Amino acid sequence: MCLKLFEIMNSIEAYERDIHLQLDFLKSFRKQKTLSANQQKNILFSGSGDSLVSSLLAESFSGGMVKAMDPLDLYRNKELVKSKHVYFVSISGNTITNIKVARIAKKAIAITSKPQSRLANESDRIIPLVSPDSGIFTAGSISFLESALTCISLVKNIQIPKVTLFAKADSFAKKAKISKRIFVLGNFYTFPLAMYCAAKFYEILGYDVHYSRIEQFSHMELFSVKKGDTVIILDEQNSHTKQLRKNLKKIGINVIHPDLPSEKLSQMIYCTFFSQLVPLYEAKKKRKKECYFVIAKEIRKISNQMIY
Repeated sequence: MCLKLFEIMNSIEAYERDIHLQLDFLKSFRKQKTLSANQQKNILFSGSGDSLVSSLLAESFSGGMVKAMDPLDLYRNKELVKSKHVYFVSISGNTITNIKVARIAKKAIAITSKPQSRLANESDRIIPLVSPDSGIFTAGSISFLESALTCISLVKNIQIPKVTLFAKADSFAKKAKISKRIFVLGNFYTFPLAMYCAAKFYEILGYDVHYSRIEQFSHMELFSVKKGDTVIILDEQNSHTKQLRKNLKKIGINVIHPDLPSEKLSQMIYCTFFSQLVPLYEAKKKRKKECYFVIAKEIRKISNQMIY
């Protein structure tokens, strides 16, 4: 019965199911042993797409002790990795640039859901990702959450907060009204989630979305904002963000500013849920059955040619 259900499930339905699977997953998540400060000084995290977001979260939660870098930058600047331990975040384990860098790193550790992958075979150690999913090709949700929490737990001792965060994010996301042109803003801890949020809009809807640090937005991206655009602020309610929200609304900008929890891991999990749910509900409003990147076959073909 379950197999038949999965066979007829479209990618939007599968994506929604994977989102809800996260609630049970959080209860069973097993964190990693936190690396010492001395170990962290010699470590790089690397990944692409959602996996770069996980890597950047490791950097921010370590207080800048570890560094997150793009794998192509590492490959083109090989001296950066020859003396480092590099944690490669890759769900598929088949991103070719990661594999090339793993071959030259002093020590390579693969964080992947595919322990038999090419990256795993090139690595000195594997940290397996074991979360379940619907088994259908869709945008990353539960796999991202597991990789992000795994990376964070390597650099900081964490306690998983209560799953009531999901209900709060879900309630706010259902009410959110967005346009097809969106700017997502974040800070030290949430800028990686601004990237992730933008990625979900790209993958699910193919919308025109930009991500930026809050301070940089006022210097650069603000000058391309037009009346009717949407700005999502992933930061706490403070004097700076309240002033920005007020100023943007004055010129006809639609501002979405969820009330984030102050504790940083709770903030990260809330923003993850919110980033997944807003594009999901927009897709359902538009009566979409498939994620954009599933139907955009020519674009996906180019993506696959460049990644694998």
